[in-house]
Amino acid sequence: MLKGKKIVLGITGSIAAYKSCLIIRQLVKAGAEVQVVITPAGKEFITPVTLSALTSKPVVSEFFAQRDGSWHSHVALGLWADAMLIAPATASTIGKMANGIADNMLITTYLSMKAPVFVAPAMDLDMYAHPSTQHNLDVLRSYGNHIIEPGTGFLASHLEGKGRMEEPEVIVQQLDAYFDNADAAPTADLQGKTVLITAGPTYEKIDPVRFIGNYSSGKMGVALAQECARRGADVQLVCGPISKSQLISLHPDRIHITRVESAQQMHDACVERFPQMDAAILCAAVADFTPETCADAKIKRKGDDMVLRLKPTKDIAAALGRIKREGQTLVGFALETNDEHANAEAKLQKKNFDFIVLNSLRDEGAGFRTDTNKITIIRRDHTCTPYPLKPKAEVAADIVDVLCQHL
Repeated sequence: MLKGKKIVLGITGSIAAYKSCLIIRQLVKAGAEVQVVITPAGKEFITPVTLSALTSKPVVSEFFAQRDGSWHSHVALGLWADAMLIAPATASTIGKMANGIADNMLITTYLSMKAPVFVAPAMDLDMYAHPSTQHNLDVLRSYGNHIIEPGTGFLASHLEGKGRMEEPEVIVQQLDAYFDNADAAPTADLQGKTVLITAGPTYEKIDPVRFIGNYSSGKMGVALAQECARRGADVQLVCGPISKSQLISLHPDRIHITRVESAQQMHDACVERFPQMDAAILCAAVADFTPETCADAKIKRKGDDMVLRLKPTKDIAAALGRIKREGQTLVGFALETNDEHANAEAKLQKKNFDFIVLNSLRDEGAGFRTDTNKITIIRRDHTCTPYPLKPKAEVAADIVDVLCQHL
């Protein structure tokens, strides 16, 4: 959905500035029009001639183009753009953005920008982890900016890979996903409704560095959140440890994200929120068991074996099924490997779901870590509706169609 979009690309003084060429090439290839604004320090790492050749536009760097009184209008750029992307964004530039220090053309353009702003930090690990940098990033988030986290494939609580700018293809994918979501024709099927959605896995700690988890990517839950928001719902998304890159394009005004790690944390968040909801879709792959104890220090290898004692986690679906009131709709998921229909129907009745979404790991292209899914929706009257293999965004639309029938 980048075709025809006008993108202001801000480049700052980072060794990662060379990657801006790859970003430009991918944006232009996707049909976008790119205008580069570069800081004086940025020109020390990459030349405006190279950037101009790639964009077919003069590069903007100084306030005044000539010594004849003509100048570059940062206000005009702010009105022209459909989005501003600052990649790479140094700690210095992030600090200036957060505090309104308009001492170069890039910052004045940012302060005049009417379009969404995406920021891809680039610095060493210690600078990225420093409290002042994290504070400035939080300030930018509070202003509504989209932060493209370095190393988005890692857990939020970890810093491996942090600091290094995210790869150009991932940055462009996130811009594309944002416009894809923003340009989708909205409907009002769920206008005024509130929907709780769970997504992703849970991780149950064994010690400070190990956990019990599963292969859930959270893609199905995120697609459901996007679809519900597109139809006008106010969404509470409670998600386990999934990639931040999936969350960056979600509608900030309609999708409120709560990140958790364990089944206990997800249980508590859902039980707290569900009484105020019109519906809940329980898409997360929640661990059924958790270690009885979590070691304070990393467990060392001793002997030939190790015994790990587990205890059941709190059943989120059962808890919500017990407190469900008249007028609320509760939707469950069943990922099965055998006796699929029988197991799904039993779960439907036991958890007090209004309908359940069944998928099987025996269906190629369905289940975890895929962009597609193949589902069957089973209702309380035992009627079943099978669907063919589809992209998860289309599967989400099918599920929400059935949800709308219940609300």
